[in-house]
Amino acid sequence: MTSGTNVYFRILNNKTSGELTYLLADQDAREAVLIDPHSPDLPVLLALLAERDLRLRWVLRTHQHDAQLPGERVQLESLGAPLVQGDTLAALSLADGSVLPFGNELVHVLSTPGHTPDCLSFGWRDRLFCGGLLALTACPHQPHPAEPELLWDSVTQRVFALPDETLLFAGHEQRARAVSTVQEQRSWHPFFAGLTRDEFLAQMAALPEKN
Repeated sequence: MTSGTNVYFRILNNKTSGELTYLLADQDAREAVLIDPHSPDLPVLLALLAERDLRLRWVLRTHQHDAQLPGERVQLESLGAPLVQGDTLAALSLADGSVLPFGNELVHVLSTPGHTPDCLSFGWRDRLFCGGLLALTACPHQPHPAEPELLWDSVTQRVFALPDETLLFAGHEQRARAVSTVQEQRSWHPFFAGLTRDEFLAQMAALPEKN
């Protein structure tokens, strides 16, 4: 899939886990970023990079469950690009609002804790890659938010404050969908639309421990 004359954008869906990975590339500069790659998919991702002669500039993770997935981080670090996730920002001299260049393109870092305590979202052009923020019960490794209070603030004050037409890309598919819009999520999301903060927190407290 392409977006713009020299930009390559690809969605990869792991049909077993429902996890989604995104490849963005400036084809003129031959630089790319990966958002939420997973180690089982590395052979495919490396083949895609090689096919288009792309240099991987950043590995971006909206969230991680490395304690449950031994070796995952080491395998992703083997890609050779800086690994950007919530617990590596300071070491990379990055913070909320930082800008990550690849070629002539820019990715913006947003701190959006909630699904995990240090979740990030990544803005690029008219889209936001927000991991598990809106796919509350779809994550195979964590069936409910770690920090519901922070999640409410991240979604209502940061994500829903974006323009209505902003495209939202999830880290986990829901009903075979990867993308929605801010307007759509504000209107129908089962855990946010029409609820007060207290009602939302009550629903989170009632979620089962396992899917």
